[in-house]
Amino acid sequence: MNIRKATKADCPAMLQLIRELAEYEKAPQEVTVDPKHFEESGFGSNPVWWAFVVENPGTPVDLDQVPQSSTGGNHQPLLAFALYFIRYSTWKGQVMYLEDILVTESMRGKGIGKMLMERLVGEAKEKGFKRITWQVLDWNAPAIAFYKKFKTGFDPEWINVSMDL
Repeated sequence: MNIRKATKADCPAMLQLIRELAEYEKAPQEVTVDPKHFEESGFGSNPVWWAFVVENPGTPVDLDQVPQSSTGGNHQPLLAFALYFIRYSTWKGQVMYLEDILVTESMRGKGIGKMLMERLVGEAKEKGFKRITWQVLDWNAPAIAFYKKFKTGFDPEWINVSMDL
């Protein structure tokens, strides 16, 4: 497997994987981001997110197992991605916020998620971040079990709050 930084050409494939995640989370109608906005937000003059993608170059990929629209330009089909942004904690300073980590369904259980998490930890250490934070749905038992394999803490004290505009 090859983990690399995402490029602009990966955006359509990443959006397809985002739609796959939304289907899994039973909320496909919630993906309303405009593809141009997504691309500009990651690769414009002032990027606000960064990502790593996983492809499998040099090894035949069963295209029946990977979403057809998950091919980004001349790249191999994307099998997974992790997208993060920088959040600021008044207690810790800059923190990596993991927005999404997704391994396409047919490729789960093959160590790809572990490789991505290790790459994220490396990136956070390189950039001097003091913490990585993220959210997981309380019913997503496979994800919770995966995260528990790392030195993670689950915090029941905080309530998620959002305001749609």
